[in-house]
Amino acid sequence: MSANESQSPAGRPNPATYDSPFMKACRREAVPHTPVWFMRQAGRSLPEYRKVREGTAMLESCMRPDLVTEITLQPVRRHNVDAAIYFSDIVVPLKAIGIDLDIKPGVGPVVANPIRTRADLAQLRDLTPEDVHYVTEAIGMLTAELGSTPLIGFAGAPFTLASYLVEGGPSRNHEHTKALMYGDPQLWADLLDRLAEITGAFLKVQIEAGASAVQLFDSWVGALSPADYRRAVMPASVKVFDAVAGYGVPRIHFGVGTGELLGAMGEAGADVVGVDWRVPMDEAARRVGPGKALQGNLDPAVLFAPRDAVEAKTDEVLAAANGLEGHIFNLGHGVLPTMDPEALTRLVEYVHTRTAV
Repeated sequence: MSANESQSPAGRPNPATYDSPFMKACRREAVPHTPVWFMRQAGRSLPEYRKVREGTAMLESCMRPDLVTEITLQPVRRHNVDAAIYFSDIVVPLKAIGIDLDIKPGVGPVVANPIRTRADLAQLRDLTPEDVHYVTEAIGMLTAELGSTPLIGFAGAPFTLASYLVEGGPSRNHEHTKALMYGDPQLWADLLDRLAEITGAFLKVQIEAGASAVQLFDSWVGALSPADYRRAVMPASVKVFDAVAGYGVPRIHFGVGTGELLGAMGEAGADVVGVDWRVPMDEAARRVGPGKALQGNLDPAVLFAPRDAVEAKTDEVLAAANGLEGHIFNLGHGVLPTMDPEALTRLVEYVHTRTAV
């Protein structure tokens, strides 16, 4: 089996999703149209999501297979996207191993006991499939419903998870994170290595349950210089991608504000590199180099403009991506909560029509 084949849980290529436009684009093969999906496509922009989540806390909803299945399927039904993204949160594996944290509305993940010393590393035990049995159950339910539509599993990258753990929550300047990274390089390396083990294990659970591809989100890594990324972060990301390389599923790597890091992020081991809206796709391809598919990269805020403006900006993205080895259309970051869902539905149809062979 080649390194880019999709697998079924039994280890065989998954015939249902293998020839889908999304999977073909990941493998840099010819596609009938440019595939489209959106980060945060399952979420607060959808009235049906708000209804089904009413009265249920975020982390609880991530641990209920029935809710996960329904929420993951909602944007596929509504928008006709080419892939589903598993509904979860990047801190779910941390919660599963016993980290005292909660997702506070309007704030984000908040950690009760931040990791600042070597003794604090004891909080991070290994993740087992039993810790996240609800993930296995939900993915089994989802793949039965999705049929030929691929399911993308995902996890937070070691740097972004470390940032939450060290800061104790979201941070604008990452001062505690960088202080640890620069001030105690060995503790920092050990922290990221342990998080890489946990992340790799979490992705393995999703792949073995039936996910056709996985995406590693490094939401905060754009706060680093290329030199710091290569020295202090890239080894852990490489370890995560290496952990799942044997499964043969496409691996996507995405970060925000990572224009200066695109080359290194490609080298970390992904098959597909996600690009935010700050760098045109043709320039991103030059920075990443050959042998990788690219994903992106319409500015999410464009969707608030009139329809003709949305289509004009979409044409710019498609023109810049013309001739790439493989292109998956996405936003340059996640769907915004106040976005009109109809704008997303129209965008999927427009990209499919404009790129149809």
